[in-house]
Amino acid sequence: MKRQLILLAASMTLLCSCKDEVFYEDPYGDGVSSADLVGHEEIILGEKLEDPYSVKNITKALASLYPTKAGYLDLRPTNVYVRFLPENDGQYKALVAAGLELIDHPVDYAILQEGDYYHDPDIDDDDITWQYTVVPSGTKFPEGIRYEILDDCYIPDEESTKGPDGIDWKAVEKEAFRITGNESLYLPETKGAKVHPEGRITIEDDRANGGKPFGVAGVKVLCNSFVKFSSAYTDRDGYYSIPKSYSSKLRYRLVFKNKKGFAIGFNLVLVPASMSTLGRGTPEGVSYNVTKDSESKLFRRCVVNNAAYDYFERCSENDMDIMTPPSNLRIWIFKGMKFSSSVMMHHGAFLSDSLVQDFLGQYAPLVQLFLPDITIGTKGAGDYASLYALTVHEMAHASHFSKVGTDYWNHIIRYMIKSFVSSGDVDYGDGNESDAGYCEIGEMWAYFMEAMMFQERYGGNIPNFGTSFWFHPQILTYLAERGMTRSEIFSALDADVHGRMQLHERLINLFPDRKTTIDQVFSRYN
Repeated sequence: MKRQLILLAASMTLLCSCKDEVFYEDPYGDGVSSADLVGHEEIILGEKLEDPYSVKNITKALASLYPTKAGYLDLRPTNVYVRFLPENDGQYKALVAAGLELIDHPVDYAILQEGDYYHDPDIDDDDITWQYTVVPSGTKFPEGIRYEILDDCYIPDEESTKGPDGIDWKAVEKEAFRITGNESLYLPETKGAKVHPEGRITIEDDRANGGKPFGVAGVKVLCNSFVKFSSAYTDRDGYYSIPKSYSSKLRYRLVFKNKKGFAIGFNLVLVPASMSTLGRGTPEGVSYNVTKDSESKLFRRCVVNNAAYDYFERCSENDMDIMTPPSNLRIWIFKGMKFSSSVMMHHGAFLSDSLVQDFLGQYAPLVQLFLPDITIGTKGAGDYASLYALTVHEMAHASHFSKVGTDYWNHIIRYMIKSFVSSGDVDYGDGNESDAGYCEIGEMWAYFMEAMMFQERYGGNIPNFGTSFWFHPQILTYLAERGMTRSEIFSALDADVHGRMQLHERLINLFPDRKTTIDQVFSRYN
């Protein structure tokens, strides 16, 4: 079923794509060489390991170090190691909504090959695989979802090395690693006490910031030693600090669920947010710099993440002062697709439309659970600048959607589907078809925003993105060059404005003192 949904997703997003003009060809193509030592394909598991944090093993370690005290101390589990098997996306979302930090592979196995994802061989490829998590004891799970408790765990208190009973819990933890055969993972004594992992995740853009690294902003850094998990978001400069402290080697991953309210998904599995492994590191933390020579999926995810984060930041009152895209925005990246789109399916756009219902048939309810809001097609656009341009273009569409809603968007999607059917290609038609005005306003705005934000990031002249098309985004560029702000232009993009003539009239009604300038530019491109 999953493969069918992916094919449907690809079909629908292709029909509704923007024909983005990419002026900066990717010199690396699909054959980017990776300088990374960490693999980003499927995880390969090795032998099962003894979890030093199980109640059984902590009890053994306690008895080894404090034989006279172990008899009267009754260790109660602090946490539970559990796995869930959701039947569908609705059940998966229920687990996420309950606040569970889910990963798709067991944490008590050796890792023979690091990777970004795992699928249990006993689970059909078309089904969601087991999802593993560690929660406080007594946590209530969502009803109706299959689960198995794998172990009761005891994770010593973070606050003190020694408890009121005089027990050195750091020493007990170290002993538990020794008796379970995991001593090599524990921090050597010379390294001192437990530490909070800290570091910085950065990326390079050859054409910005003088080529110097800048932060990968707002992503989650997730680390664990067996069942002991912790995470933190990077700040806008890429710095993070993990709240829990550790004394053992850790596995680090980037989770592309941004604190701004969007997630980058589609990682060969249908989950809201992709993960990219950073491999093992010390408890002091890891720092990682992503470049154009890094693994290609990691590079693309980081660029799209930063472009979307930048867009959200710039929507504020003291900058562009426009509406942000809707919350819980889903972004999918397709390496083999040339076109991008803002289908806004996760937010209900056009799935109720009769044309789409006829196309999807019985799969329409299922597609509504899985499909994205934005797709970024990266074929032929592998450098930072091109990916940045594609992303802010689609984010501009998403802001427009926030203002005009699903009914307006249905007209745009219907127009794009009909245009595809009539021409056999992803195209904008010639502007004479029914609903062309909706497409006209949407694309004028998106190409205008793409060009302005690109110029502000990279300098030089304002690029002529989209100016060869019949809807002429240069109308808005002309107004901006003569003092009209993006906020003022956006204020005219109401749900009843679905054509150039209506936009012309609305701008004059809103800004009568600029009537001469507005008339001049609209008459030029009449």
